[in-house]
Amino acid sequence: MVEQTTFSILPVLIVTVSLVGAGLIMLFRDNPNRRETVSVVTGVAKFLMVLAMVPPILHGQVIRCHIVEVLPGCSLVFRVDGFSMVFALISSFLWILTSFYSIGYMRGLKEHAQTRYYTCFALTLSGALGVAMSGSLFTMYLFYELVSIFTYPLVMHHEDGEAKWGANKYLVYLMGTGKLFFLSAVVITYVISGNLDFGPHGILPADADPTLLIVLFVLFVAGIAKSGVIPLHSWLPSAMVAPTPVSALLHAVAVVKVGVFCVARVIYSVYGPELMQRLGLVMPSAYFFSATILIASMIALTHDNLKARLAYSTVSQLAYITLGFALVSVNSMTGGAIHIANHAFSKITLFYCAGAIFVATGKKYISQLDGIARSMPITMTAFAIGAFSMIGVPGTAGFISKWFLGLGALDDHSLLLLVIILTSSLLNAGYFLPIIYRAFFFKQKSEDRHLREAPLFMVVPLSVTAALTIFFGFFPQPFLRLIAEVLS
Repeated sequence: MVEQTTFSILPVLIVTVSLVGAGLIMLFRDNPNRRETVSVVTGVAKFLMVLAMVPPILHGQVIRCHIVEVLPGCSLVFRVDGFSMVFALISSFLWILTSFYSIGYMRGLKEHAQTRYYTCFALTLSGALGVAMSGSLFTMYLFYELVSIFTYPLVMHHEDGEAKWGANKYLVYLMGTGKLFFLSAVVITYVISGNLDFGPHGILPADADPTLLIVLFVLFVAGIAKSGVIPLHSWLPSAMVAPTPVSALLHAVAVVKVGVFCVARVIYSVYGPELMQRLGLVMPSAYFFSATILIASMIALTHDNLKARLAYSTVSQLAYITLGFALVSVNSMTGGAIHIANHAFSKITLFYCAGAIFVATGKKYISQLDGIARSMPITMTAFAIGAFSMIGVPGTAGFISKWFLGLGALDDHSLLLLVIILTSSLLNAGYFLPIIYRAFFFKQKSEDRHLREAPLFMVVPLSVTAALTIFFGFFPQPFLRLIAEVLS
């Protein structure tokens, strides 16, 4: 299959608009209203430009924009296909909502260093979209590392001992594995193939030494620690010291999605499904990612801290995406790709709710949430919707993901993987349903009866993402059409 490519400058504009926005945010550091307006307007502009690329993608085009050739076969180049669009659409859209949410959170808690916060926020989304639209391993690695750099100040926002420890662990894990393994894998790929530009059938030569290619795959998986795969996951719970909007950004939109997207792109655009099967990497990879699903879910059951439980839930849910791509069937990769979007809407809802609870009540622990739905019915209803989606209840976005992943397991004639997917859903229910039951059916403490919903700037975004979680449970076609343009 020969790609039908079209040139567009939009990928460059999408990346650079955040740079302009970050500059204006710093310029208006003494005017909070203008600073926050710039953050929202920049997000809207970015989303509209991403939206403008949808029509050509749906007509079978692949958008390319070549910037510069660094070495022969090694270019800074953007390439946008259906997978790119799924990631880019959810990242740019959720940035708009998170900008509004951040206003309510940061002002509600009278947080310090808000200019630095909004600046790094803008730069992080620029890096994430750079990864989404990367046309080569070189471009993808460059923006992957930039995301690590831009998010470091966000994780260390509170600047206390716990924040510094968490941020340093975050940076050591992500940049350490990136330099040691990911960069090594990129260099080896270039030596083997003489080319780093993504193609429709992978870029590795079929006659390369199989053992070397298997080792190379291990280097890629180990080097892309942002995917949260166990045992390289512990940076993620440690990063929960950051403000809740940052946690939402890390877990639903930017950092972890950058990780799983990179793994997916390596499987599909560097190796290709045929080479994955020929090397015998399909089932070993699938079982490896499945182990992360189960282990992280069991760890989540043990945590009383709400954000910590959500963090380990994220580790588990990310592995659904990498599992889907590892199985390399059309159904499984559809499930993995659409879970990039479905998990984003559901998990960001849960983190929005956790932040709203903290701002309104100061509570961080599940054991403190007795009867809280009586005072915060909108927030806890949204939380229930996000949780039902993570479990895979029909009528929510998460059900669509698990449906396709289940079909993918059957395509590979693996009843064991199907059992793992179903078991993980039971574990999801085990760590989410007690929270919902406690909030709605436990007797509220008398001292909590004065509590009210968080500021409107926080309640509206979490209501929107909860509504979209249901909407995409019934109407997943927009994302399925984009994914089909790549897999058909």
